[in-house]
Amino acid sequence: MSGEKDTPPSYIESIELPPKTSNGTQPETFVSPMSKNQIIKNVAVVSIGFLFLFTAFQSMSNLQSSLNKELGVGSGSIAVLYGALIVSCMFVPPILIARLGCKWTIPIAMGGYVLYMAANFYAIWGLMAPAAIILGLGAAPLWSAKCTYLTQVGVWYSKLTGATEDAVINRFFGIFFMIFQTSQIWGNLISSEIFSQRPDNSSDYLNKSAEELALCGANYCPQKGNETLRPTDEKVYIVCGIYTGFAVVAIIIVSVFLDKIVLDKEEDGETRKISPRLLIATFKHLIKSTPQKLLIPLTIYSGVEQGFIGGTFTRAYVSCSLGIWNIGYIMIVYGVVDAICSFGFGRLVQYVGHIPFFVLAFLVHGACQITFLLWGPTPDQYVIFFVLAAFWGMGDAVIQTQINALYGFLFTDNTEAAFANYRLWESVGFVMVFGYNDYLCANMKLYICIGFLVVGMFGYGIVEVKSRRYTKGNINEG
Repeated sequence: MSGEKDTPPSYIESIELPPKTSNGTQPETFVSPMSKNQIIKNVAVVSIGFLFLFTAFQSMSNLQSSLNKELGVGSGSIAVLYGALIVSCMFVPPILIARLGCKWTIPIAMGGYVLYMAANFYAIWGLMAPAAIILGLGAAPLWSAKCTYLTQVGVWYSKLTGATEDAVINRFFGIFFMIFQTSQIWGNLISSEIFSQRPDNSSDYLNKSAEELALCGANYCPQKGNETLRPTDEKVYIVCGIYTGFAVVAIIIVSVFLDKIVLDKEEDGETRKISPRLLIATFKHLIKSTPQKLLIPLTIYSGVEQGFIGGTFTRAYVSCSLGIWNIGYIMIVYGVVDAICSFGFGRLVQYVGHIPFFVLAFLVHGACQITFLLWGPTPDQYVIFFVLAAFWGMGDAVIQTQINALYGFLFTDNTEAAFANYRLWESVGFVMVFGYNDYLCANMKLYICIGFLVVGMFGYGIVEVKSRRYTKGNINEG
């Protein structure tokens, strides 16, 4: 019996280490808590769980400004969500992960998304705002737990295979985002297919007069009454039901199939208590680091531009001139191009550096914003909507991948506080754009976008100049 207790279970794999050294000692054998197949299975489970969850959430977010425009509930709830996310980033993730572990943090945090989807059945402030707060508080620990889980199993897999930790972890995150990014396709396809069964009066809507179409695009103002045709309640309930079901399936997948892990680095008792440690470190880093201050406008632009495509483009351009049933089809193109470019640009940056890509983003998004200001969208220009969505996705791919990479390069000695700043200022951008979404005309929103783009790129340029004059350590201090 004692021999059986000393033998690891059949699912545990180990690495054979060299024979005893000259002094007779034997290096400790690494015993992996999981086999290689189990690790791959768990990476797939996490990826598929997030795919189901964000198939629902991202597509519902794209519809909010058009679907729930009464009293600004749709856009306002998204602003509340990101406000709660700012608070959550500073306090919640380490506490929840330390108390529940990575496995159970993920499905419990997903529960907030289910509540938000369900609240859309009766979209009033009394239901949407609390659901948005709960979702926002859970979003930060959800993503932190996912990152921690993939990193830990990546470390184990590297030890089992002999590959470097960096290579394995990057491979696992690549698999995750390859699967995750397709959520834009499936969720938008669902909404467009359901809403494509148009209301009886849609023919009148499609035959809008030139005067009515002139109120779309940059001239669109939420307060002028040029509102879009809303699908029937039956269609809305079907979409909400499908999305809520997808979120529930995500919870079931992770709860049933994801294996529990114990982190190699156990958190101490202080981690289980509410602490302002990260909050203090975040603002200490902000005060001391000049590059961080210079990157604030560009980081805010990251949130502003995502909010514009999801909240203003879908409402003022697509829904106003083509109908809400076309939002999904056009956003599929945006998502596909974004995913392809994110993968491609991430590979190419090691050969050409950051600068060409930031220049590309400036030119592409700048050209799109000027086009949005000057263009009067009409139904007979159907292809142009897809082209603009594709170019915006290309620019977004640069903004998302390269800002993350830039933060990782500049702030290697203080990554936690640096990325907390990144989440903080990007969330500020989201709160801003969805906060004023129901009060400003589209042209004013575009001027704000252009302002942050220009100032942000100017700040980035100064950071690049400083990084070439000084060593990385000096630039972080100055």
